[in-house]
Amino acid sequence: MNALRLVVSLTCCAMLATGASAQISLVPPAAKPAPAASKPTPPKPRKHTPLKKPAEAAKKPAASQAAPDAAKKSGNDSDNAAASAKDDPNIDLVYGAYQRGFYRTAFDLATKRATEKNDSTAMTMLGELYANGQGVKRNYAKAIEWYKKASDLGDREAMFALAMLRIDGRGGSPNREEGAKLLASSAKLGDPKAAYNLAMLYLDGQTLPQNFKRAAELLRVSADAGNADAQYALATFYKEGTGVEKDLEKSVRLLQAAALAGNVPAEVEYAIALFNGSGTSKNEAAAVSLLRKAARQNNAIAQNRLARLLVLGQAVPMDKIEGLKWHIVAKTSGKGDLMLDEALAQLSPEDRAKAEAAAAKWLGTKPNSP
Repeated sequence: MNALRLVVSLTCCAMLATGASAQISLVPPAAKPAPAASKPTPPKPRKHTPLKKPAEAAKKPAASQAAPDAAKKSGNDSDNAAASAKDDPNIDLVYGAYQRGFYRTAFDLATKRATEKNDSTAMTMLGELYANGQGVKRNYAKAIEWYKKASDLGDREAMFALAMLRIDGRGGSPNREEGAKLLASSAKLGDPKAAYNLAMLYLDGQTLPQNFKRAAELLRVSADAGNADAQYALATFYKEGTGVEKDLEKSVRLLQAAALAGNVPAEVEYAIALFNGSGTSKNEAAAVSLLRKAARQNNAIAQNRLARLLVLGQAVPMDKIEGLKWHIVAKTSGKGDLMLDEALAQLSPEDRAKAEAAAAKWLGTKPNSP
């Protein structure tokens, strides 16, 4: 049997829109796909999520990551917040309270600082708390009010957060044009999330004139700042020659960075590159490991690719029951495969029941249930 070759076939904009890896086949395509047409599938800007303090500063929280799961309490605990400052006089008490889940304390401290010192960081925190209903009842109008005050003082985090509320239409009618202007201002001040989302708008071509080159420039800024979504998107640009010259090696390096940061579609694409030795040294074992990881994170493409490798015994010991388990799981997400359907039909009734039971266990359903 000729060695299998994992090949990815995708269009840049469709992949970004769905946030998932594109279709993959085990045989090389006749020709590489062309870059996206002038009207690509509109990508979705990255949603605004709760604050996370950046590594380099205690002052300004960033709006890119969720607060820890443990941070779900909201009682008054100023003493606990203040205690964290004993060993570090430079610590931000507002952020310290927020990080520990003392949202009401964070709200009270931020309100005092915003009103008495006109502090833009505290204003941004108040917007965050109102937007997410942490320590206070969710109130988008109040969130917008505080984000606007902080934005007027030049706070890039507030500009980004306000832009996402405007684009999504939370707290009022959607205003994508205003959102785009706010993203541009935030990106100009160096916010990587704003640069990524602004790139999506240039790629979309609805709110802003479609401009692949400008989108690539913004993605590069965001990717260089460590944004995994931007790294993945820019990898696709380099793979397809969209807004940049084609460069497979640059594409794979970006996929590697995004995969290491936990971007699941990038894990799949990087696994394929490793399996094929495309733009990097061939490493089938590492590729299979990444496919397993992505499959366990419910990526249907990875589940389907892993299923094929297991059923055919390519780069892994043959295990048809395990492979067809992943095939059944992938089908529930719409990733069908006629070849694997045939393999499943050829199993003995006992082995087929084992595969179905394993899939049901993974899915949390009963075998043969709808």
